[in-house]
Amino acid sequence: MQTKKRKPQGGPGRPANHRAKNNRGRQSKPKNQSKLNPKDLLNQAESREESNFEPSLTYAASALHPKIKELLADKGYTHPTEIQEKSLDALLAGRDLLGIAKTGSGKTAAFLLPILQRQIEGRHQALVLAPTRELALQIEEEYRSLNKGLKLYSSVFIGGTNMNSDLKKASRPSDLIVATPGRLLDLYQRRAISFKAVKTLVIDEFDRLLDMGFERDLNKILDALPLERQNLLFSATLDKGQERRIAEILNEPVRLQISSGELTNDHVQQELVYLQPGEVKIEVLKKMLAEPDFNKVIIFAETKRWVSKVNRKLRQAGIHSDEIHGDKSQNYRQKALKAFKTGKLQALIATDVAARGIDVEDVSHVINYQIPKTMDSYIHRVGRTGRAGKTGIAYTFVES
Repeated sequence: MQTKKRKPQGGPGRPANHRAKNNRGRQSKPKNQSKLNPKDLLNQAESREESNFEPSLTYAASALHPKIKELLADKGYTHPTEIQEKSLDALLAGRDLLGIAKTGSGKTAAFLLPILQRQIEGRHQALVLAPTRELALQIEEEYRSLNKGLKLYSSVFIGGTNMNSDLKKASRPSDLIVATPGRLLDLYQRRAISFKAVKTLVIDEFDRLLDMGFERDLNKILDALPLERQNLLFSATLDKGQERRIAEILNEPVRLQISSGELTNDHVQQELVYLQPGEVKIEVLKKMLAEPDFNKVIIFAETKRWVSKVNRKLRQAGIHSDEIHGDKSQNYRQKALKAFKTGKLQALIATDVAARGIDVEDVSHVINYQIPKTMDSYIHRVGRTGRAGKTGIAYTFVES
């Protein structure tokens, strides 16, 4: 599929500015259609090193504990990313911090490495809140990979799992607790878990967790935490309307904006796919997936019903695909995600539940089967590709 800079582009042989003039043979439009202007979504990628950032130190020369340096070296990590380098001294000093950096920039390690340092130096329990189950699982997995042999223990508590198992898990001491707010609050209200030992609070993807849907649970958790604690807020986007709430959580914070919090990843080439008259969107999607370079693709739809519908149509066409959304059990979602990560699936169709924090290497393309309702959702969707300095491609279908 050819692309042209600064011009919206369709599929092979499709003029970029050709708009469909009728709906014959087309699928019906979803209700509550996005009001975003498709052309506002475009932001051409450039093949360059991430933010042109040149590290000024190596991990070996940093203030990290020798044991952490050894573990990082074993994993092949030699230099910190920009957010990791610029936040390290402040976090090791116990400062509160607001960190804005695009997806794939190493935010998770940016807060986990200083937490590990303080845990090696003495008893230090940390709590990480995440908006989605997948992100919580990913954070806990990375923590375990970074502390091998250090005898540090972690627990993850998320919805959709067995409560009795969580109650048993909560009775054991943990150096790191990673959780979604609803399940964590449930355990706290059952007196199965205590926050008395928490010395560091991390709210990952805080813009989502400060939304109204999470605000009540989050406030109850914050009220139950010790007043003397370090507070860290990380996200790829920054909602100016949340500044008052941010100021209430953070105490004289260091503010790091590695990215503006408003633009999409510079390493993602973004294109619009305008449907021609009479074209059926699902058929255009099938043709795109038949191209050899579409080898690991995440497809986003706005509703669970549309996700299932797209997945069913692709499977009927012999395409290896699966779906994840809120109606699927956590076990199902984890199996589907694992199959996608290991290359058993070509396509993963998802609602925005997958746009927050799912870290899959080498996603070749993101396809917005439907335009998201907000720019923040678009930014997090598109951020699933073009990670760690690599270039990715995102397509968005546009219907007249």
